[in-house]
Amino acid sequence: DFLSISLVSGFIQLRYNLGDKTIILQTLQKVLANGNRWHSLRAGRVGNEGYLDLDGMNITQKASPGMNALDAHTDFFVGGVSSLNLVNPIAIENEPTGFTGCIREIVINDRELELTVTHSKDGANVGDCDGTACGYRVCKNNSTCQVAKSGFYCSCPPEWTGSMCEESIYCSHSKCGPQALCIPQPTAFSYTCMCALGWSGKYCNSKIHFFIAKLVGNSYIKYTDPYYAKRDLQHSRISLNFTTNQTEGLIVWMGKGEDEDNDFLAIGLTNGTLKVVVNLGERISVPLIHTKYSTCCDGRWHFVTVIQNQTCIKVYLDEELIVFEDIDPNRKYTALNYGGICYLGGFEIGRKVSTVTMGLFQKEFIGKIKDVVLFQDSRKIQLMKAEGYNVYSGNYGK
Repeated sequence: DFLSISLVSGFIQLRYNLGDKTIILQTLQKVLANGNRWHSLRAGRVGNEGYLDLDGMNITQKASPGMNALDAHTDFFVGGVSSLNLVNPIAIENEPTGFTGCIREIVINDRELELTVTHSKDGANVGDCDGTACGYRVCKNNSTCQVAKSGFYCSCPPEWTGSMCEESIYCSHSKCGPQALCIPQPTAFSYTCMCALGWSGKYCNSKIHFFIAKLVGNSYIKYTDPYYAKRDLQHSRISLNFTTNQTEGLIVWMGKGEDEDNDFLAIGLTNGTLKVVVNLGERISVPLIHTKYSTCCDGRWHFVTVIQNQTCIKVYLDEELIVFEDIDPNRKYTALNYGGICYLGGFEIGRKVSTVTMGLFQKEFIGKIKDVVLFQDSRKIQLMKAEGYNVYSGNYGK
């Protein structure tokens, strides 16, 4: 499988192959080779339907029967490849040639790639296209970059400060602890502190320890499984205890959650009922909803276990088997390649649950979680050794 974007005889081409055939889309207009104008390019696919947009002029390839997932587990190359012999012959027109020109603002699945030495894996023969000390996006938050003899300086908007206008004026003298995040509150001319896992207090300067995690809606825990490489991903399992009085919320998401094709196993609440969703590949995400009268949202502790045996899914709630289903009798995909990442309660700050889960769940979890066990491990996950923010001790009280 592959997806490539190239410049061919002045036209932009999008080519992709999902395993059965190669689709080629080409712009109607040429790119002028005068080097004085930036062009905006959007390209991609939804299933096997492709689209290509150059400066607002759109070309769309209608979907037809066939494969609809791109299995390309390789590095992402910009401008060329380390060896042109590695390029699939049907991914280009005639002989492969590296791109000559300037590229900026590359966004893949809503995430911008930072084309810098520190954020790129490798590269060669790449120079500064701007030609000044200002470059592209040196100054943050809509500030203006000015070239100076000593390099550059940034002219900041009223509410921002710092050498690159990267700091809110409300946080410039905050009392937040060293591991906390300062969240500006412009309407109150103040700020709040968001505490890293293991810290609490108004300024996040009080160390805490807990075995029951209390999540309050803008909380999350991200656990990285140290045994992922040794797991049998065709036979996965997760169990935990939770309590809540809310009818909506994402309890757990096993998976990276970075793009639409990532495998995942998710547990949460929708309209007061327990909802389990499994995707083993090709976005075949199957909601398995417990339709009986639910007691999940009564403020009591409930024990949930989800077992994946290839494509057979079992869900237990309070030790009662409530779901037993084969989500794909053809056994096309049988392993849960979740990347060793397990989120509890939500995702990183700025990543909305409804967006990351593609609408499968609407809100972050509000409640308590404890006794999280992966696979057949003899020990529970030590929540305090994970990463996260805004998580409180639920050991005592409500």
